[in-house]
Amino acid sequence: MELIITEKDNAARRIADILSGGTYDSSRENGVNVYEWGGKRCVGLSGHVVGVDFPSEYSDWRDVEPVELIDADVEKTATKENIVATLRLLTRRAERVTIATDYDREGELIGKEAYDIVREVDEDVPIRRVRFSSITENEVQNAFDEPDDLDFDLAAAGEARQIIDLIWGAALTRFLSLSAGQLGDDFISVGRVQSPTLKLIVDREREIEAFDPEDYWELFADLRKSEAQRASETSSGEEPRDDDTSFESQYFYRDEDGNEAERVWEEETADEVYETLADRESATVVDVNRRTRTDTPPEPFNTTQFIRAAGAIGYSAKRAMSIAEDLYTAGYITYPRTDNTVYPDDLDPEELLDEFTGHSTLGDSAESLLEADEITPTEGDEETTDHPPIHPTGEIPSRGDVSDDEWEIFELVVRRFYATVADAAEWEHLKVVADVDDYRLKANGKRLVEPGYHDVYPYFSTTENFVPDVDEGEELALSDVELEAKQTQPPRRYGQSRLIETMEGMGIGTKSTRHNTLEKLYDRGYIESDPPRPTKLAMAVVDAAENYADRVVSEEMTAQLEADMDAIANGEATLDDVTDESREMLEEIFENLAESREEIGDHLRKSLKDDKRLGPCPECGEDLLVRRSRHGSYFIGCDGYPDCENTLPLPSTGKPLILEDECEDHGLNEVKMLAGRQTFVHGCPLCKAEDAGEGPVLGECPDCGAEHGGELAIKTLQNGSRLVGCTRYPDCEYSLPLPRRGEIEVTDEYCDDHDLPELVVHSGDDPWELGCPICNYQEFQARESDSGSDLESLDGVGAKTVEKLADAGIEDLEDLTEADPDAVADDVEGVSADRIRSWQAKA
Repeated sequence: MELIITEKDNAARRIADILSGGTYDSSRENGVNVYEWGGKRCVGLSGHVVGVDFPSEYSDWRDVEPVELIDADVEKTATKENIVATLRLLTRRAERVTIATDYDREGELIGKEAYDIVREVDEDVPIRRVRFSSITENEVQNAFDEPDDLDFDLAAAGEARQIIDLIWGAALTRFLSLSAGQLGDDFISVGRVQSPTLKLIVDREREIEAFDPEDYWELFADLRKSEAQRASETSSGEEPRDDDTSFESQYFYRDEDGNEAERVWEEETADEVYETLADRESATVVDVNRRTRTDTPPEPFNTTQFIRAAGAIGYSAKRAMSIAEDLYTAGYITYPRTDNTVYPDDLDPEELLDEFTGHSTLGDSAESLLEADEITPTEGDEETTDHPPIHPTGEIPSRGDVSDDEWEIFELVVRRFYATVADAAEWEHLKVVADVDDYRLKANGKRLVEPGYHDVYPYFSTTENFVPDVDEGEELALSDVELEAKQTQPPRRYGQSRLIETMEGMGIGTKSTRHNTLEKLYDRGYIESDPPRPTKLAMAVVDAAENYADRVVSEEMTAQLEADMDAIANGEATLDDVTDESREMLEEIFENLAESREEIGDHLRKSLKDDKRLGPCPECGEDLLVRRSRHGSYFIGCDGYPDCENTLPLPSTGKPLILEDECEDHGLNEVKMLAGRQTFVHGCPLCKAEDAGEGPVLGECPDCGAEHGGELAIKTLQNGSRLVGCTRYPDCEYSLPLPRRGEIEVTDEYCDDHDLPELVVHSGDDPWELGCPICNYQEFQARESDSGSDLESLDGVGAKTVEKLADAGIEDLEDLTEADPDAVADDVEGVSADRIRSWQAKA
């Protein structure tokens, strides 16, 4: 019996399907799927099933000084005990073991963890390693036909990263959290890669805050071919259109270095130019310059460029990578974690294009590309030997096999491949310069002459700017002169994809970890919004690190450690060498930190409060702060407690984020609630509390109306929620949910079944006809019962997610509410712990 071990369950299912020809049987051991056929068993891990941690005697934060963690022993423990138990059980029956985890540093370490578990059970069973870059029939079959050995050096590099990240993260996190008195779920997190990344974001925010805008002016004017010239062209057989003869031009001059400049920095000069231009009726063409430009097709996708392209169509880095990994596991694209930008020699572009011919959406482009005499792909500067650039495998999902998001990302990858084998585009540029007295106007036109790769890759702008043909010496009519006062703008915040590119250029993190680093910064409350903006806590943590331990946020330090881990992978250093060096580095940092512990704590505590402050308490004048109850829910409480017990409720779902917008009536900052993908502005909590109460009565309560005279009314709660509820509450608790947002209109139309008026919600352009509130809720319940899983009743949970949750042992809402969010997040790819918590709140 052969045991095959993959990195995840969906990979195990896919490989079993390929190797068995679709004839495998499925069973479960300890809640883990096992696929079996022809003397083989295949089981998927859940990523890392073994983790590194300190012995239990180091677990009490208050009894162990953070510096003691630097030299503490590190031990390995099972993090997925049911999977480890299943692996042990299956090993006892195995005559051979094949490790088929992903082929990168992390995948090799996961394979090494499986190897160690197998060896603990059986010291002699043969163990082999197979590697592939796409889970397609050919690649998988070839990999199993040509097995290799585990790369222990590559795995050791991954293990070194685990140990170093544990020691640095735990020691520094405990030190800052204890110094600030910030324990429990809201501890202050610090990380070896996380902190330099945060400094990048904070540094940009400092540039924005320190930016001092300067005034400048720009001048524009419309130019038009004269009536005489137009008449001349018409008589020669041409038929110019009105909109083809008028175009915008801009005033420019030569600066001290001889370069063209459009910004006028002196208002007096700008006014002089404006008065002259406005007083003239014509301009004389003094220069006409035509040129063509070759627009080269893009290079193949590596991970960073893929994230950048996905970001341009609205996907966060984490979401894009999660979808790409699912598409890889399903066999539709190659492995999405790669630095390579050069296709391998054995990739036949024509053969791959041929797989897409005849497809309803992608076929026409493939067929047009195959008409070329020669197909030569573009190449980037980076060529590696582990994985090819990201490209389609030739297996095409039907639209029913994938979600809309998955199809959009799949099409992006396909069309990027198309672009790399397409012809270059050709642009024609026309620059016209006209004189008005001593002043000059210029107009730049461009026209796409040959669309080339743009025909198959519609993600880059092909906007044209029309300027008509004119001749030197020609007189143009001058009109509509405008003088625009402007100010210089601060640098823009990094978008997620731009930030990942910057991290790559500075050697911070790896292709496999950079997008996860951003997610950690969001999860820990260090950054908010998109593009990411640092919170006050983030500014304080970076400031403290710079002042007392600058190496914590130094990109040079983390880049050096990345280089050291590469040395381990190449056999040029050992795990012990690198981890010992890292411990020494951390000891030096703590020598500086220990001397300033109290000062650091004061600084952090102030910033923590600043991040939670809404404004003055209307009852005592102290600060109103966002607080968290011992049950985990958020509310607004007075900093003067217990002398002042004023509180305000917040919505029960989500995490509050304080906005810069301030309520005009109460002087309090408004609040936005973040709940997974669901985000909504709650507004001023005091306004919401004052707006609470009963609205219009709709009719008789179906539970108690006949006996006690209860009536249904539209109610608004202090936390902003709305419902239809009985006026006899709390004696009668009958209620029906209503949307949180939008104006609710009570119509004159009545429901025949329940004798209640129908409701319409006005939110956005199109009103939502909610109808009878009882009928609406009954329809919702019917949809829920027909969905196949009550999990799908939750916003953001589709069939694919239900399948993933089921693989993690979450079959229904009851399972979900009882589950540990962090454990589920570890088991379910692409689902965060915060998202699980938001679903639990809704359930």
